Amino acid sequence: MKNKLLSLCFGALLCNLIPSVSYAVSDTAESDTVMVNKTGSGIETSAIAPVLSLPTLQKLQWQPINTQATQTISLNGSSQRLNAENIRGAIATFALPANQGSLEVTLNSLVKDKQVYSPNVLIFDEQLRPAAFYPSHYFRYQQPGIMSADRLEGTLKLTPALGQQRIYLLVYTTLADLKTSTQITDPAKAYAQGVGNVVPNIPDPIARHTETGTLALQIKSERDAGNILIGQIFSTPAPKPLTVGSAQTLSAPVITPATVTSQPATTTIKPVLNDTEQYFNDAIKKAISNSDIDKALKLLDEAERLGSPTARETFIKMIKNKK
Repeated sequence: MKNKLLSLCFGALLCNLIPSVSYAVSDTAESDTVMVNKTGSGIETSAIAPVLSLPTLQKLQWQPINTQATQTISLNGSSQRLNAENIRGAIATFALPANQGSLEVTLNSLVKDKQVYSPNVLIFDEQLRPAAFYPSHYFRYQQPGIMSADRLEGTLKLTPALGQQRIYLLVYTTLADLKTSTQITDPAKAYAQGVGNVVPNIPDPIARHTETGTLALQIKSERDAGNILIGQIFSTPAPKPLTVGSAQTLSAPVITPATVTSQPATTTIKPVLNDTEQYFNDAIKKAISNSDIDKALKLLDEAERLGSPTARETFIKMIKNKK
């Protein structure tokens, strides 16, 4: 039975030698998260990325972050700041590994003393070109749990293009965010819900948005499809970052055309890093050796979507040897 299944997979693969390309995220995706002002009425927040020059981005200090680790960051008066457009208060800047496959990034902004930092996130590739924009309303309020506090939370699924060593993540808040607030769950209600008691009929408090706060950042390798590609294989005109969780399109790219042209142009595919290429090939071999053909096919699809020239050959050889 196993040999028959492997034969069917191998035959289907040979009949379709052109890899498929899928796009799982649209720039018209909507979020049902709504911020509230201090009176509790619903308002919509702006979802326009700021215009930042390349020299401004290069002057920032980007903190390296490793996978499989949770980093807690305190944003206070001594944190970095950006004097640009309507950005206000402290910012956080991170350099993420780009040669370890796809990444799942979970960002939490913790509520403390009825105050919370309302984050916006910009993602840049290795050349500090814009790739994705997550407006503040993408980060939704989460009630406290046994091991977690009140927080604004969002998960970012990113796939760095091959040939990069790192990508960059900028967290900031805006003047518009500071004019809004978030309704949180009263602790007595949260406790009653957790233990199954009758929920008391009491009003929920409001968390004021502030220029400082506490962030928790967790990064792990991620194998699911549907991620946002960070970086370019071919050179293109000045790009616009993909807005996630907003129906509003961006009015301007994050980096102006004048700054993008300062980057050296190329018309060829970037060379694939040996360790990145080896990473996918080894993972495909291991999956097939364990008879996990479905996982091997997913790895093959992801590798070829990123431009791998050897993943298909590795898959075919392993299937032949398995037979």
